[in-house]
Amino acid sequence: MSMTLDLTGKLLISTPAMGDRRFNHSVIYICAHNPEGAFGLVLNRPLPHLSLGDVLEQIGIEADEALADGPVLSGGPVETQRGFVLHGDDGFEDEDAQPLPGGLMLSASTDILRAIATGTGPHQWLLALGYSGWGPGQLEDEIAQNAWLTTSAPRGLIFSDDPGEHQWNGALKSMGVDPVGLSAVAGRA
Repeated sequence: MSMTLDLTGKLLISTPAMGDRRFNHSVIYICAHNPEGAFGLVLNRPLPHLSLGDVLEQIGIEADEALADGPVLSGGPVETQRGFVLHGDDGFEDEDAQPLPGGLMLSASTDILRAIATGTGPHQWLLALGYSGWGPGQLEDEIAQNAWLTTSAPRGLIFSDDPGEHQWNGALKSMGVDPVGLSAVAGRA
């Protein structure tokens, strides 16, 4: 299968046809999509018993109290002990960060966490542990099976102050789709 689809910088929104319960009502930002596969971060799964303060403490970084309760997201089921920071390209220089469409960056260094903890980091950011990954052609197959909808990635949905279920509803509504009207049965015309 030749790949003509590049979803880098787009959102994936799970549909009721998604067979994997781990992705039920998920919104995923795609960080990379190429012939080797795809890599993304789930945006709307805060880890219930882990805060930014907990993560910073584990790696020996002192945090401002205002940040300590910040959410940490489950970015996906792969490498769940590995952290990723998706952020704007403003206010922080990281030569190892991967540039993404729309003025976003992806960092995996502790330097960005230090900068966030001291208030010298980017204005918009999110921390995710783990990621979502697909092998060659796997994501395209899932899209063909109507498991995912794709759309643009507005910053308001990416950097939500309160990550959770409302992001799924908001992503669908931004496409003009009523979440109540989605069906697990899909067809082709």
